[in-house]
Amino acid sequence: MSILGSIFNSYEKKLKSIEARAERIIALEDKMAALSDDEMRRKTMEFKEMLEGGQSLDGILEEAFALVREASFRVLGMKHFKVQIMGGIVLHEGNISEMKTGEGKTLVSTLPAYLNALTGDGVFVITVNDYLAQRDREEMGRVHEFLGLSVGFIHRELSPGEKKLAYECDITYGTNSEFGFDYLRDNMAVVKENVVQRSRNYAIIDEVDSILIDEARTPLIITGQGNRPSQYYKTVDLFVKSLKKEEHYDLDGETRIISLNDGGMDKVEKFFGLRHIADSANMELLHHIRQSLHANYVMRKDQDYVVKDGEIMIVDKFTGRLMPGRRFSNGLHQAIEAKEGVEIQKESNTNATITYQNYFRMFNKISGMTGTAYTERSELKEIYGMEVVAIPTNRPLKRVDREDKLFASEKAKTKAIVEEIKQRHEKGQPVLVGSIYIDQSEILSEQLSKMGIKHKLLNAKQDKDEAGIISMAGQKGAVTIATNMAGRGTDIKLGEGVEELGGLYVLGTERHDSRRIDNQLRGRSGRQGDSGESQFFISLEDSLFEKIEKDKLDRIWRMVEKAGFTKEDYIDDVLISKAVENVQATVEANNYRIRKSTLEFDKILNKQRETIYKERNDILNGEDKSEFIKSIIADVIKDAVSEYTSVSEYPEEWDIQGLEEHLNDSFVFAGRAGLSELTEEEIEALDSKKLEDMVVQKGLEIYAEKEEAFEEKELRYVERLTLMRSIDKGWIEHLDLVEQMRQGIYMQIIGQQDPVRAFNKEAFSMFEAMMESIKRETVRMVLSLATKEMVEKDLEEKMKLLAQKGKHREEERAERVGELEDKYKFSRKHVIKVPANLPVISLNVDINATEEISAEYALYYMDNGFEEKIESHSKKLTVTGKFPVHLEKPKDKDWLKGWHQVKVFVAGQEASIINFIVDEPADLEALKRKQEERRSVSQSVRFFSNKKSMIAFDMNFPKYDGDSISAALAFPVKGQEPVKFEVPVKDSKALLKLQSPGDGWKNGFYQLILQPKEGSAITMPFMVVDEHSKDETITIGLNFDIKQQLQKDAAENAGQELDGEKPQVRFIGQVVHIETQKAVANVPIIIQNSGKLNLKFDPGEKGWDKGRYEFRVIGQSKVIMTRHFMVS
Repeated sequence: MSILGSIFNSYEKKLKSIEARAERIIALEDKMAALSDDEMRRKTMEFKEMLEGGQSLDGILEEAFALVREASFRVLGMKHFKVQIMGGIVLHEGNISEMKTGEGKTLVSTLPAYLNALTGDGVFVITVNDYLAQRDREEMGRVHEFLGLSVGFIHRELSPGEKKLAYECDITYGTNSEFGFDYLRDNMAVVKENVVQRSRNYAIIDEVDSILIDEARTPLIITGQGNRPSQYYKTVDLFVKSLKKEEHYDLDGETRIISLNDGGMDKVEKFFGLRHIADSANMELLHHIRQSLHANYVMRKDQDYVVKDGEIMIVDKFTGRLMPGRRFSNGLHQAIEAKEGVEIQKESNTNATITYQNYFRMFNKISGMTGTAYTERSELKEIYGMEVVAIPTNRPLKRVDREDKLFASEKAKTKAIVEEIKQRHEKGQPVLVGSIYIDQSEILSEQLSKMGIKHKLLNAKQDKDEAGIISMAGQKGAVTIATNMAGRGTDIKLGEGVEELGGLYVLGTERHDSRRIDNQLRGRSGRQGDSGESQFFISLEDSLFEKIEKDKLDRIWRMVEKAGFTKEDYIDDVLISKAVENVQATVEANNYRIRKSTLEFDKILNKQRETIYKERNDILNGEDKSEFIKSIIADVIKDAVSEYTSVSEYPEEWDIQGLEEHLNDSFVFAGRAGLSELTEEEIEALDSKKLEDMVVQKGLEIYAEKEEAFEEKELRYVERLTLMRSIDKGWIEHLDLVEQMRQGIYMQIIGQQDPVRAFNKEAFSMFEAMMESIKRETVRMVLSLATKEMVEKDLEEKMKLLAQKGKHREEERAERVGELEDKYKFSRKHVIKVPANLPVISLNVDINATEEISAEYALYYMDNGFEEKIESHSKKLTVTGKFPVHLEKPKDKDWLKGWHQVKVFVAGQEASIINFIVDEPADLEALKRKQEERRSVSQSVRFFSNKKSMIAFDMNFPKYDGDSISAALAFPVKGQEPVKFEVPVKDSKALLKLQSPGDGWKNGFYQLILQPKEGSAITMPFMVVDEHSKDETITIGLNFDIKQQLQKDAAENAGQELDGEKPQVRFIGQVVHIETQKAVANVPIIIQNSGKLNLKFDPGEKGWDKGRYEFRVIGQSKVIMTRHFMVS
């Protein structure tokens, strides 16, 4: 038997084994159906006890999967098919389940998520965007909650406390970027309470190929505020725009690497008046030129970025979505701003970075789902150790994938696409047009509009109601143009009569770099056995062909010419499709090399990152660093002595004077070493060991004086603070230097040396130098510790000096303020703003003190450039870590407008700062009302009783001339598909009556979606709730399942006591009347181990007021759960 045959037989054998296990799970159906709801939840506890007793997860898999299958049926009305169970088994084994579009991958994830969550170590369910993550949490999370597990959802708007609670849940949903950024933010935290992510146990990654392959080339980067824009950007942009391809620079189409050639180097020297461009003094200029070259000749407007509201906004190249708030790093964003002539914003520094490869390799186990991973199976196996298992479809695939149509020019291709859409549209067949770029989608949209073909456009600029537009793309006569953002996440279901027309026709306007992404687009059609067609229209002017070598492109041209077609003709020959696939294979191979190179470059950085993050975590945990401080004082002084004595073995030839000056300048010895007082005889009698011991002893004496001058707790705190600041400063500078080196490594001539090896060698040396720098900086700061009074006296002297020089002119004030902004990395764009007439400004400060220490805070006005202390707002206090600061407005005037800063001092050192800007006075009553509105359920959400047999809406559509409007009702239960119907419109008015479903209205959040013939969809949310009478006692049942550790955490944070082995968690239950925003009831909630309780609320003597109510569970000053009801 051949090797290939052996592999195939092994694969078939594994698939049959998985199928047999799935059949055994299905055989448990009757046994699970016989259980009551409570018995099912008790099963969860039984499973946990079995695992604690030594049973393996694999040992309980079949019964656990069968339990989830039955729970899904009871909660969602859906039972897992055999192929879905097979997919779940593959995921549990830490592999990738390849399942075609429409096969229910989301439901599959509930099986391994539940099983692995039983260990209590947590499961992360990861997907590509917040919309999908929230949807899956709300829908699939109900299955897990039914079985007694806790479910959380993380997104960027949550506070650290809210995120921490979400991570403590058994199962946590979120996006790949948010999980990765939380890891980085945790390792940048300056207070322990801001560390949110639990240990990385098991991750289920939806659209795994998109996350682990497509995004693997782009590391996650958190940037911080840098300095004001360099003077170089505009000058360099002007210079770079004058360059000519090949004469001055070379661009590799495959790798998108651009670099100056010899002609370009000569022009740089002439333009900037330099003698030798390669001098180290010119590194910054070369860096700017590299970034400007990339901005001008590689980055494309409306493809890689858009210009919106005077800002450069990044387009996610994998999803086609805009990424507001994100900026390219290392000066590239500023180079693009210069290119496009918009305001050049401040530079940013890389504060933390990690690749997805290294983040996910930290997990104990990862698995993934996708419809398109088989083509990348070797890479996934090599880098992540995961096998790709193709799961059979539940129904046979009927989609017809037609050969590509190849055109000579972009113009001929566009004309043919429009004609094809017209023909399909005329017979009513729905068409989904997939384009790669925004500008391409807009050109097609314009062409269709000219021909009077109504259509929907979906791209990064036009992304409203994305899910609604895509879900309706299968309706008869629908034409939808979309960029990559339409590729995933929302099912496209065929409308009535579409099956007979051939199903959804998917037309790709260009081949992607990867066949896998093409397959994702094809996969939008033909779901679950539906009919469908797909075809790509491509031209030899497409971007794909720019990325291959000229001889390969010439070969394709020769094939085209041999076929004898004109510029208006096309070829759909199988040989052409094969040639295009070969081009894609070449580009894919190159992209794989880039991803592998990214990982190789990050390997050494990953080890360095682990070292730095471990040290930071030790500091966050409050370790006493005094012995470490003493050891590094000795180390840096010995290094200094060695530096000034290694020139000779004879003491009289040592630079004793230079050593004294170095100790005075760098470590504030102030002559304490006494070296200048040594006589010639004393110097000659020295040896290096004696000199070392003498100077180290003096350094330790200075340190001992600091221990006497400050309280021990305050000094230990300041030592940790100083060490952390030195580490953070050194690490940020190191990342910047390493990135510059990485970018330039290919431009260097390194003989035959491997670039990665050269990089690793340099990065290792740079890391060692950084660690030594951290030691020196820490010692300098500790030995120069001064009291707050000394710091303020120094500041006052500087202010007097500035005042004497007459620096009061506006331009000089602006210059000083700019220097302060650089010093404190302050950005006016992202800062708290308060109205000038606000009576009290309240701020929360956390200095991460693990025990009580003395501190002082003071308010400073910064916008005069002097850091002027406002004496009336200064206070001494004793704090543990977190404390409030309340600043009262002067009685007779408003706050001074501009930048203010609250500084917190411990042992005279700045422990924390909070910046805010005082803005124009505001209507405080209106501000209060807005805040109340934000806290409440939206006033636009109507409540209806679940007792009603019919819900009615009386609607007006001014200037609407149609006789009907399309509508859909989305239910809160996934088992109930959205109901689509037409609403009659007469005289711009419509009366809609919704009849109760057969089993009655289910409580929850509904959406009525109206789609006029033109314009955007209108969404009308409403809630169905329990209805109570005015005099009724209202009972609200709660069922928590909170782990003991979470109970302890919550109890400690809330200040409650724990009673032996019976932990209790106390929350507040609050009932709010929505119309008046008044809290009408507050009761304590004590949650015991069972987690179950019923709360009763009496109507009181006057009874309940009519209207809508919200019941809130409040813990740690945050609303963590809500229920709603109405009183008639």
